[in-house]
Amino acid sequence: MFDKAARAMGFPYPGGVYIDRASKRGDSRKYRLPRPHTAGPYDFSFSGLKTNVINLVHNAAQKGEEIDVDSLAASFQYTVADILTSKFVAAAVDLGYKTAALAGGVAANSGLRTMLEERCKEHGITLFVPPIALCGDNAAMIGSQAYFEYTEAGASADLALNAAASMPL
Repeated sequence: MFDKAARAMGFPYPGGVYIDRASKRGDSRKYRLPRPHTAGPYDFSFSGLKTNVINLVHNAAQKGEEIDVDSLAASFQYTVADILTSKFVAAAVDLGYKTAALAGGVAANSGLRTMLEERCKEHGITLFVPPIALCGDNAAMIGSQAYFEYTEAGASADLALNAAASMPL
């Protein structure tokens, strides 16, 4: 989602780091972006937010209007961080967790890290966040596991195999 929104804003791939950098120069209140309505209290969906950013950029281009890309990046990053942080903290508080962790590629986002650290502290939640160098996209980990599954275990499948996101390794 960060990559697709970043592409619409004119940033190269992978876009998350460019949004993060630009957001430091922008005004996070300049663009009011939508917040999803989801079924469960901890669910989130960003497809509408991503589409809104893409449409905002394309509509401005069609009208010959300028977009303040730094402020759009800041507004986008703030909205995503606020949604994720609110759901994260609500889940921890509601379920009685006093310790939590942030991981994966999104954990490298400075806006999310800062907001989550502040709100976890407010609620007495100990937050573990790995160093930036360890916050890479999970695709490398999946590829590494696939390598060992294929070369060491001899596992393979034909093209009829369906994806199963929760399949154990």
